[in-house]
Amino acid sequence: MAGNSSRRGAIRKGGTKKGQVVGSGGQRRRGLEGRGATPPAEARPAHPAHKRARAAAKHAGQGRTTRPAGRKAEDGPETVLGRNPVLECLRAGVPATALWVATGTESDDRLKESVQRAADAGISILEVPRTDLDRLSANGLHQGIALQVPPYRYAHPDDLLTTARSAAQPALLVALDNISDPRNLGAVVRSVAAFGGHGVVIPQRRSASITAVAWRTSAGAAARLPVARATNLTRTLKDWQSKGVQIVGLDAEGTVTLDEYDGSGPVCVVVGSEGKGLSRLVRETCDAVLSIPMAGPVESLNASVAAGVVLADIARQRRSS
Repeated sequence: MAGNSSRRGAIRKGGTKKGQVVGSGGQRRRGLEGRGATPPAEARPAHPAHKRARAAAKHAGQGRTTRPAGRKAEDGPETVLGRNPVLECLRAGVPATALWVATGTESDDRLKESVQRAADAGISILEVPRTDLDRLSANGLHQGIALQVPPYRYAHPDDLLTTARSAAQPALLVALDNISDPRNLGAVVRSVAAFGGHGVVIPQRRSASITAVAWRTSAGAAARLPVARATNLTRTLKDWQSKGVQIVGLDAEGTVTLDEYDGSGPVCVVVGSEGKGLSRLVRETCDAVLSIPMAGPVESLNASVAAGVVLADIARQRRSS
């Protein structure tokens, strides 16, 4: 009858295999409870995006720029962080899409000028929680302000040559080989624009790209001068060569000095890195390799400086002819 624990089957015998039944102790219930929102990739130490964010933070002295996790520089927008970098980009005319200001940020002259310049340029100005910028910076060094820069739209090498050949002056192009510093790229773009060049071509791989740092270094010239990206730089140079453009490389051990060179015709100046110089295939493609005569004991020049010297001399020759 009910309540009689002595009846047959009411309790388990001590010698059975199954043994005592143990409860979950609440573990199952806690396992079903939500753990909150998943942290962003940059905040998870085991995620590759966290390492990239730390590397970007370590690169803070060069403009403090970061990119959304899981994207390459050419695939998505950049985020420029910090009051000085943001203001420099706005002064240079970088085509930004949004200016973010953290709620409660203490204002100063740099912040006021950044907001004013963004408003004048028609850039969206958004007030966001400080935690949003914390997630972007990974180290909190955003100073309450961030600027979103869209990916650069590169020209095609064929279109670059077509535009150069239709100009009044003979084509003057610059190709960069093994240039990995975006500041060098920006400085070259600025020199090409200053001395009447028609464009710059860079390799698609193992090369600096038009980032916010390059934009800022070019002082806005990247907005006026087309930059093309070549899948295979050597093949592009050979194609231009077959269409009447002289390919001239720069090297400290060149066989022709700049004083001897005639740059009045269509020319593409190929600039290599200060350390590696020109790659073998590119060097073999060149019609001539120039060296810059120097009076002092300096062995070589920075890539962007060397490009500026050569472009200035070619521009002088064309003015004189």
